[in-house]
Amino acid sequence: MTAPIRLAILGATGSIGRQALDVVRAQPERLRVVALGANRNVDGLRELAAEFPTARTAIGPNALTALATDPDADLVLVATPGVAALRATIAALEAGKCVALANKEVLVAAGHLIRRLTGGAGERLRPVDSEHNALWQCLVGEDLDTVRRVALTASGGALRDVPLEALPGVTPQHALHHPTWKMGQKVTIDSATLVNKAYEVVETHWLYGLDYERIDVVYHPESVVHALVEYVDGSVKAQLAEPDMRLPIQYALLWDRAPSPAPRFDWSAERTLHFGEIDVRRYPCFAVVLETARSGDLGAMVGLSAADELAVERFLRGEIPFTDIADLLRRGADLGAHAKQSREPELDEIIAIDASVRASLTTPAAVA
Repeated sequence: MTAPIRLAILGATGSIGRQALDVVRAQPERLRVVALGANRNVDGLRELAAEFPTARTAIGPNALTALATDPDADLVLVATPGVAALRATIAALEAGKCVALANKEVLVAAGHLIRRLTGGAGERLRPVDSEHNALWQCLVGEDLDTVRRVALTASGGALRDVPLEALPGVTPQHALHHPTWKMGQKVTIDSATLVNKAYEVVETHWLYGLDYERIDVVYHPESVVHALVEYVDGSVKAQLAEPDMRLPIQYALLWDRAPSPAPRFDWSAERTLHFGEIDVRRYPCFAVVLETARSGDLGAMVGLSAADELAVERFLRGEIPFTDIADLLRRGADLGAHAKQSREPELDEIIAIDASVRASLTTPAAVA
């Protein structure tokens, strides 16, 4: 019998981490947890440590790198949000680990570094996001030169049916009520602004080496089709599944097919699927991220990522209206572009740009 994959989970108490542990429980002969880390949830980590007593545990962002390089781990699931996970991700890759990546900001802020280390999506860099995982499943065995374009699908988030004139007054509670997925607060707000989908375009660029002109986003509120690939002959391949993150998580962890705890797709059920264009009037943040990405300014992308984290935090605290987020992203991108010292920033410079933008946007003048 093949030895089980030894798994370290960064962000074990969050939504992705807990669903990954559901996969572990369903695949006890193939997956063994050797390390569990969390940013702040001490009680949640203590509960998991009781269930997995042989796993090494650590709390706090500074402990993540040690877990990511644990000599007992073969595979590291990076499920902590924000650019804080960047150093741990790079450390894991440099230590020869395989990484299952469920963090968007790592590729948004440092996709060039991750691609340099891995060459993109594959056994060493395994995409966990449902859309990127779906793309990978559609591309297995295919020649990228035969791909005309790819498309990621977007549910539209919690505010997709709110009248445009009402968006300035939406509350955090409303924006956190996603119609399809159960996720952490940061990614749920990013879904409401569609920042997350624009981030996924950037991730696709780095994961598969595709030009931005070959990456589309399609509005699809049912969240059943997760990605589509159009080939040069006009054929379109799509990946469909009921919206359950345990399916892409398991595919990323095992890197092959196996029975899954996720629900089966019921193709006998009568249903209608809708597809359409993204309305940039409703999602100005989507346009800001894509404009910044297409500019090729890597420092601007770091600044935008930092600004988005701050903007989401301020919106959740009730300090700014929902419609102010786009302006903060623009300011962050501009600050990041000016803070950049080199064309392709290395890790320390990325962290410095991130810190500089955060400091600039949290001064009394910036907050006012």
